[in-house]
Amino acid sequence: MTEFLEWLRHDTAGLLLLAGAGIALLLFLIIKVKLEPFIALVGTGVIVALVGGISVEALVGSATKSSDALIEKGFAGILGHITVIIGLGTVLGAILERSGGAEVLLGRLVKIFGEKGTPLAMGITGFVLGIPVFFDIGIFVLAPLVYVAAIRGGKSLAVYALPLLAGLSVTHAFLPPHPGPVAAAGLFGVDLGWIILMGLICGIPAWFASGILWGTWIGKRVMVSVPEDRIVPEAEEAKGHEPSIGLVLLAIGLPMILILGGTFGNIFAPAGTFRDVLQFFGNPAIALTVAVLLAMWLLGIRRGMTSAELSEITGSSLRPVGMILLVVGAGAFFGAVLSATGVGKAVADSLSQAGLPIILSAFVISAGMRIAQGSATVAIVTTGGILAPSLASGYSQPQLALIVVAISSGSIIASHVNDGGFWIISKYFNMSVKDTLKTWTVLETVLSIVGFGMAALLYTFVR
Repeated sequence: MTEFLEWLRHDTAGLLLLAGAGIALLLFLIIKVKLEPFIALVGTGVIVALVGGISVEALVGSATKSSDALIEKGFAGILGHITVIIGLGTVLGAILERSGGAEVLLGRLVKIFGEKGTPLAMGITGFVLGIPVFFDIGIFVLAPLVYVAAIRGGKSLAVYALPLLAGLSVTHAFLPPHPGPVAAAGLFGVDLGWIILMGLICGIPAWFASGILWGTWIGKRVMVSVPEDRIVPEAEEAKGHEPSIGLVLLAIGLPMILILGGTFGNIFAPAGTFRDVLQFFGNPAIALTVAVLLAMWLLGIRRGMTSAELSEITGSSLRPVGMILLVVGAGAFFGAVLSATGVGKAVADSLSQAGLPIILSAFVISAGMRIAQGSATVAIVTTGGILAPSLASGYSQPQLALIVVAISSGSIIASHVNDGGFWIISKYFNMSVKDTLKTWTVLETVLSIVGFGMAALLYTFVR
């Protein structure tokens, strides 16, 4: 038994078996036993950690100190980033819905693209707004638009959600100023202009194939209704007196503009007061706070809502957020456990020795890292670090940019239960684990393969 545990904890094949068994147990508990995902994730994470050789103290800490424990850091790593953003984004969305603003924006999109083109409009919205903002922020701010579209169109929520998610995902993985491609560009010494150019050339076909073609096809076959607790009906007094499209775009666009200003201000503005101001208001929590307060005034109080009504909207919209946070935090803990057992490093080491062509190696190593530990950014940065020494000379800027795209493509493949984003989407868009695997996981895989295919094709021509 001791020899088997040693093999399981230190051999690449053993570590992969441990990870596979943990994921299989988790899916069994959720899909077959119908155990609440939050409980299943925590329980399975603890079992995998102990079997994988993580000490009790490292896992849960001691009676006097637990802040460095894996179970706390696993939860805190993602919740420290998204908790305030989820709360503020949810409140902003509720105000938009109650004031009739979401209906106004959707009406304008439908007028431009037509009823049948609404999913395409969602995908374009996700792609454009996904450039300056993080993936999860885009979900929290734009989800109310998806809810209204599904109610208005009478179709599955997935029909409208998947194109939006594809747009947000491709920009997060392929384009600056998102951390993964920026970090890889720094490791390889690639100009960000080339990253943007190759990211767009490879990313747009991948977005269309995954979000528009696959997303709309599978969305019609997976019926998902808008969750009752996410529906904020338009106030009676707002009907016929909806806000102008300009006010609605200001409420949605302001946090995006502020975040974009903070991102590029940090890159291009000289040190000083102006950059400090941009960075302050460009922090997602501050940007969303400003947007919520402005929406409360412009879409609420200024249009006749009382303070009591705004308080009721805020309280009712935040009630379902608790379970979302618990599940996302538990998913991050499970991913952290897999990383701590050494699964990710074992996968990277074995794949880096396979002797594949450089662009294929970039994709395969990144994909292996992604599947093993869940984080796209970690997969990009780790793969970049592994390959950087072999790319020190002999490659042009376009070639290096395409290698970065290949790494980025691998980093988004097969999002599953060890990825916090998987649980955000499952809970935010009312999908079971099985339906999330059928829709979102396949969407990410299509996006990954098409993106890599474009990069590999271009790589054969550029010099």
